[in-house]
Parts: sequence; C-alpha cells; structure tokens
Amino acid sequence: MRVHGIPTRTIQPLPDGSAVEIIDQTLLPHRYELRRLATWQAAAEAIAVMRVRGAPLIGATAGYGLALACNADAADAALHAAAAGLVETRPTAVNLRWAVERMLAKLLPLAPGQRREAAWREAAAICEEDVAQNQAIGRHGREIIRTIHQRKGGAVNVMTHCNAGWLATVDWGTALAPVYAAFEAGLALDVWVSETRPRNQGAALTAWELKQHGVPHTVIADNAAGHLMQQGKVDLVIVGADRVTANGDVANKIGTYLKALAARDNGVPFYVAVPGPTIDFRLTDGAGIPIEQRAAREVTHIAGRDPESEVTEVQLTPDGSPALNPAFDVTPARLVTGLITERGVCAASAAGLRGLYPA
Repeated sequence: MRVHGIPTRTIQPLPDGSAVEIIDQTLLPHRYELRRLATWQAAAEAIAVMRVRGAPLIGATAGYGLALACNADAADAALHAAAAGLVETRPTAVNLRWAVERMLAKLLPLAPGQRREAAWREAAAICEEDVAQNQAIGRHGREIIRTIHQRKGGAVNVMTHCNAGWLATVDWGTALAPVYAAFEAGLALDVWVSETRPRNQGAALTAWELKQHGVPHTVIADNAAGHLMQQGKVDLVIVGADRVTANGDVANKIGTYLKALAARDNGVPFYVAVPGPTIDFRLTDGAGIPIEQRAAREVTHIAGRDPESEVTEVQLTPDGSPALNPAFDVTPARLVTGLITERGVCAASAAGLRGLYPA
C-alpha cells in the first residue's frame, strides 16, 4: 500500500541480510519512522511492545527473527532458544507459533552451515504468501461490498474495529483488504473507524492508513457503534482476527464481541476476514484460546500530540485506581455471518471451514 504516495510494506529485509526494517507503529500516527531489527531479541521486543502488531505481521516478524538468529548462531540449541523467546512474546495470535514451527521444520533438518540462507529464503516466502493471501481476501470481500452497493444504489458504509489493515500484515490487510479492493474498483464506500480503546489502534492506525490511501472514513468512539447500527448507518461490519478455532469462534481485539452483538440485534452482516495461517484447527472452540493480559498502564494512560506538536502521555485515572486490560475477546461463531478467507467465503462453522480447508 502507500505512504506519502510511495508503495510500502510493513517489513523489509536489508539487501545484505544483516537486518530487517519495520515501521515503528508505536509512533503512529504522529511520527512515521523506520526501525532496524538486527537480532532475534530485537524482533521479540518489537512484537512484545507492539512496534509490529497484527497476527499476520507478528508471524512474518517471527520468521525473520529466526533468520536473524541464524546470522549469529545456527546451531540447534540457539535456534530452539530463539524460537522459545519469540513464541512467548504474545500468546493469542496463532500466526506467531505457526511461523516459528514452519521455520524450525525447514531449518532443523539442514546442516547448520546451510541454515542461514534457507532461513532468509523461508521468511521471505512467508511474507510473499501473506501478501497473496490478503489480496485474495480482498477480491472475495470486494464482491460482498459490490452486492450491497448494487442493492443499495449508493455508498456502502463499512464498520471495522482495531486495525486489520495493511499495517497488521505485510501488505493489503485482512479486514481492510476488501475495502481497498472495492475502492480500487471504483465502488463508493465510507468506513466507520472505531477508536478501539485502550490502545486506540483504530483511531491511530486504521485512520492513518486509510487517509494515506485516500479512502473516505470517519473516526468514532467505540460506544457509538451500536447507535450507528440502530440508525441504519452501517451496511456491514468487517473485522480481522488473531485466532479462529475449528468451529468458527473468533478471537479479536477486545470490543469485537460487543460489535457482533449489536450487529446481530440490528440485522447488520458481521464478517471476519482471516487468512489460513490464523485458523487454529488444533482448538475445537474459543474456550481454549489464551487471552493476553496487557499492562494496566495502557488503560490508565493515553498518548497524544500537544499544541507544540510534541507527542506526550497523560494519565486518565485517579492515582491508585487499578485497571484490567484483557487484549482480546472471543466472538462465538453463531454471531458471525461468514469468514472471508483467501480460499473464498464460508460459514463460521466446522463444516464451513472443512469445505475450504479439507486437509
């Protein structure tokens, strides 16, 4: 996608294989800076503090993390240590474990001297596959938007949650891929961007990337979502996911479940856009998904830009008030209209998923 009109990806290896370059998303939307990661520990830190975030991009970063580990030491013990360190950074997004397991399966059968080149090649393959999958999600989701556009005869109002755009992937995004594909096809649309407290990844990241690409959008408070649905101002909701279980239950950024409930009550289609690596066929249902508990400070404090254009953090709550910060919730499959995958659209059910992923 584009930043200041320039085609850009969220993660890129340096030509000499010494490091990878990422967009530091903790600084957006007020500062756009690239950051180099030269060790697997730096990649793990970037995942943990959310310099990179979004399930597909976390997986891609972990893949390159193991390539960086091979730069220093490609022995079995060193790779296993790096893999363990990367996996423990964030527990909910299944792409992280998937990418690490894929890299190890590729590297461990090889002699240590062969692993460095193979690691960089495999990490790059993970990234290219992510881009292709997201483009396919965009094509399938575009047809949902097109159908509504034809029926309505006017601009389609799409609501999303958190950031599941290209910043959450290597390129294109998951939930926003259909939006970008529809926009490129000339379909009139407008995006309701939920702020997504506590980290405001909708207001900060989704709004920023939509503005960079020229897509019409409006930022709303999270609590305005139900009201807009009641007023008939939402034609469909599309969100992403950090993990989908074998029965179609969906773990996504906290607050997704509430949007699904409001959508069901108001007859608004609620879709989840998800690539294959985010589907966890090892878990039968959402009850088994580990929910990451993040620092209370993300709730008690907020960052913003002051009148002098300096980015600063301020405290919202009284001194000493405790705060709880679960990062994700689980939306039951019964509330999901359909899953938009790179293989097509299916019901959020075991049968629906088996139809697209029989293996």
